Amino acid sequence: MAFGIVFSLDYEIHGNGAGSPMELMVEPTWRLLRQLERFGGKLTIFAEAMEILRFREHFRATGRDDFAYEAIAEQLRYAITHGHDVQLHIHPSYANAILENGRWKQDWREYDTARLPPSRIRAVLAEAAGVLDEILKPVQPDYAMYAFRAGNWAMMPTRNIADALIDRGILLDSSVFKGGMRDNVAKFDYSGAHSALLPWRADRDNINVVDPSSPLWEYPIYCEMRSIWAFVSLNRFYRVFQTRTNRLGDEDAPPTEPGVPRPGKLARLAATFFGKHAWKADFNQCSGPQLIAALKRAKSTYGAQSGLLPFVMIGHSKTYGRYNEATLERFLTFATSRATEYRFAVYRDFLHDLQAFA
Repeated sequence: MAFGIVFSLDYEIHGNGAGSPMELMVEPTWRLLRQLERFGGKLTIFAEAMEILRFREHFRATGRDDFAYEAIAEQLRYAITHGHDVQLHIHPSYANAILENGRWKQDWREYDTARLPPSRIRAVLAEAAGVLDEILKPVQPDYAMYAFRAGNWAMMPTRNIADALIDRGILLDSSVFKGGMRDNVAKFDYSGAHSALLPWRADRDNINVVDPSSPLWEYPIYCEMRSIWAFVSLNRFYRVFQTRTNRLGDEDAPPTEPGVPRPGKLARLAATFFGKHAWKADFNQCSGPQLIAALKRAKSTYGAQSGLLPFVMIGHSKTYGRYNEATLERFLTFATSRATEYRFAVYRDFLHDLQAFA
């Protein structure tokens, strides 16, 4: 048994359409690539292809590369030709986005991919896949998209999006984190997910459930249910600051549907401080020692399994800061010092072992 540590990176600007792609995508990702390469590590870039498509269209229409399209294309080509991977990430609200005062104003009616009509999901997937093919196939003719991460991790309801992915030959999703729940601009409930770490063949009607006949695999982001105190780190405070600074305003927030009435303030505070919360192996928000401890716990829980086990970590290019880089060094040093137990991987390294987890 060994663990394959997967560094998966959501490659995008801020959710409200603001920010410089050079500063939020290209520059931090170069630093992360160089850091991983010093340790023999690999990176899977989940490239937000609808954003990149808008950047490309702006460049071609105006002749001004204001959104660093050429630098993005160069970086993705480098990744795919140097042992890393590039796969598909989508926020479909960018499909009809327009540029206003330097910020991309999105169509919030199309924010949640899983809730779009089947024909619209297929159209968005085709458009997004096309831009990555155009960038990558000239340097790697056999490049193929096989993995997907949904915007805001939303893969429920599952049927329409699962069918669309399968029809395109994308047979691996990595959006689920066991215990995760949302009931706002995206809606999902992963409390019943099959596993926090082991992949499973995902039922087309419910991504949480195993269906041995399904061609779609779920590779979950590693997650544990922890108390609020487990979330404390300087990295996480920086992420909270970034989120609040670039949060959606009332004028451009996605529409929400009436839902279950929220509990009172005291009940919410009690749930926050005394309840358990979904703690993802997020290399932006967790410290190096926190990630080391999580890897050890995963080994203790799943170490009896055979084969190469995926320990999927998540990060975002836009919050990969200098302190983040420094504390991640400790995790990388730990993992490489135990090469018989841990190795670095991308999702395709598991493809030949998929049947073992059926």
